[in-house]
Amino acid sequence: MKTISDKIFNNPEVQNLVDKNEFASAADHLFQSQLKNWPLMKASYDALNNVQTKSFWYDGFKLSVQFNPGRIKSTSAVVDKNSVANRPCFLCIENLPEEQKGITIRNKFILLCNPYPILPQHFTIAALDHQPQAISEHFPDFLELSKMLFPKYTLIYNGPACGASAPDHLHFQAGTKLQIPIENDINQLKNDFGKLVYENELISVSFINDGVRRIIFIESNDQSLIEKSFEKILKVYEKFSKTKSEPMLNLICSYDNEFGWSLIIFLRRKHRPDLFFNNDPDKVLISPAAIDMGGLIITPREEDFNKINEKLIQQIINEVSLDSDTCESMIKLFKQT
Repeated sequence: MKTISDKIFNNPEVQNLVDKNEFASAADHLFQSQLKNWPLMKASYDALNNVQTKSFWYDGFKLSVQFNPGRIKSTSAVVDKNSVANRPCFLCIENLPEEQKGITIRNKFILLCNPYPILPQHFTIAALDHQPQAISEHFPDFLELSKMLFPKYTLIYNGPACGASAPDHLHFQAGTKLQIPIENDINQLKNDFGKLVYENELISVSFINDGVRRIIFIESNDQSLIEKSFEKILKVYEKFSKTKSEPMLNLICSYDNEFGWSLIIFLRRKHRPDLFFNNDPDKVLISPAAIDMGGLIITPREEDFNKINEKLIQQIINEVSLDSDTCESMIKLFKQT
């Protein structure tokens, strides 16, 4: 059986970078090495360089679609409790591919190259211990990892009921910064569609309804204040949630030395749209997770890429997003507590 020592990327230069807490540079070294030594990964990234994309403009912002056949397994993943319980966990150390190596972070996580990428450099950050996907007790880790991977990478979280293909194993994703459209659009969205929920000189919390998605946007350079605000949001959200697990949400987070953290929270009501479950030719195999909600929508089937249009995208993302009335009620309660 493989152990953690079998999967560590042993490289003196990388170890030196890790010792200096330069994890972004260490991740880049890991990526370049895996690209040379793991044929499956190289083939996937070569294919990513040739994917087709198209974009649609809405009210001052853009949503893009990527035809990416390599994501078929993730998009169509069966994630009900019985199916998950009866398959090997693909994020546990003993089940990782032979060629896959990683960098351990604080003896708690292992950073791995994602062999089925969406972004130019795409990583999975998996907990070393097998434990359920849950953000509440691990949110400080999420913020700390986003800071550790500055300035090259953005951190991503998918909830267990809305995008995580391994809901049984705690993990985050990281990817090349500013490659998800909303990273470039968020301040404009805040100005055009945002309502200020709370603000002082240390933190700003806004609610954004751009007509397609419902978003909470938090900005601060004080980690403890973001943690308190996020905890408060979760408690309020739980009152409106219809799931037995954590409230449905996706997170995109980046860090900047000058401005601190930018945290984007997508509020959800469904995992997948009704079209996902139709029979062909009415089926559309799109399963929105954080990157899709952020404006880079993945279609692993060419027929779906060809048929997708502005109206269909809006229909799908609206359907899986929390409805506007519930969001308004939620924000009102947040302000009162």
